[in-house]
This record gives sequence, structure tokens and C-alpha cells, in this order.
Amino acid sequence: MRIIFFLVLGLFSQGAIAQKLLILGDSLSAAYGMQQQQGWPQLLQSNTDWQLVNTSISGETTAGGLARLPALLKLHQPDVVLIELGGNDGLRGFTIDSIQTNLSKIITLTKQHKATPILMQIRIPPNYGPRYGQLFSDIYPQLAEKHKLRLWPFFMDNIAVDNTLMQEDGIHPNSKAQPLISDFVGKLLLDLKTE
Repeated sequence: MRIIFFLVLGLFSQGAIAQKLLILGDSLSAAYGMQQQQGWPQLLQSNTDWQLVNTSISGETTAGGLARLPALLKLHQPDVVLIELGGNDGLRGFTIDSIQTNLSKIITLTKQHKATPILMQIRIPPNYGPRYGQLFSDIYPQLAEKHKLRLWPFFMDNIAVDNTLMQEDGIHPNSKAQPLISDFVGKLLLDLKTE
């Protein structure tokens, strides 16, 4: 009877363990221009049963994320990795091939560590030209199809067009936008868990 009790207790304990989401992002996820507790990852943590590990760094590129990823995977052992990278590459005019190659390697590394990669669509401002902008945007659905993984919509799509939700630089969301992003990502996480 005692053994059965501990077996049941063990099952409940395992079921209660939160899945871990590692966020590999740039300034859009790093609470740029505000306190860390104001950023959407911190806000989301208080409204989800996922365990969030935010490793985002302002200014991060796909190459930088790729270089940091092996150690992050080993240290945190995530169940899911949200890849929110590429914006800084695009803003610096890096080649489409280099961005695509780095993101592809990030996805492959994540899978090799038995974690599920989720790729977030990223877009850049239109002043970089329609051709480059389109080629850049196309990277993400192409990689999602190639690697058979989930592509999340860009959380900035509805925010970037509203000046009241943007910082003065016109690139980064302000503190008013953070709860909206938190809700947006939270719904996607909820969908992920119910599937």
C-alpha cells in the first residue's frame, strides 16, 4: 500500500512539472528601453504554467544566437525553444543566405537536443526596399516547411503600426505594448499545450 501511494504521488509530481520554454531572441524580447519586469516574458511568466527562460539579448543576431545556443541547451534543458531572431541581421543588411543558414543550424541544434523548435516570423521596416524585405520575410515560412516545424506569427505586426505602442526609435515596442505581446504569446502557448 505504501509503495502504491508513492507511485501515485510520483505520477502527480511528474504531471505537475511545468514544461520549459527557452526564448532565444533579441531586443524585442529583452525588454529594451525598460525594466526587465516590464517586458512581455516577465509578464507572461505570471500568467502561464510554463517555465520561461528568457535568454534574449539586445542586438543579438542569428550568428550570436547560434554561438550561444549549445551552452544554453545544455544548461537549461528546455522542452521548447522559441526562436525570435533575424531582425538585427536584416537591419544590418546581412545576406539572405547567411540568415537562413544560421537559423537552419539553430533549428537543427535544437532538435538534436530533443527540444521542439518554434520559429517566429520576423519582418523588417519597408525602407530596406521591397525586394530585400520580401526575401527576408520569405526565409521563415521556407524554413518552417523545410524543417517541418511550427511558424508563429510576428507579435509586432499589429503593434508596429500603432505609434502609441512604439518607442521613439520606431523599432521597439514600449511598455504599453508589453501586456499585448504577453497575451499574444500566451494564447499561442495555450494552443501548443492543448494540441
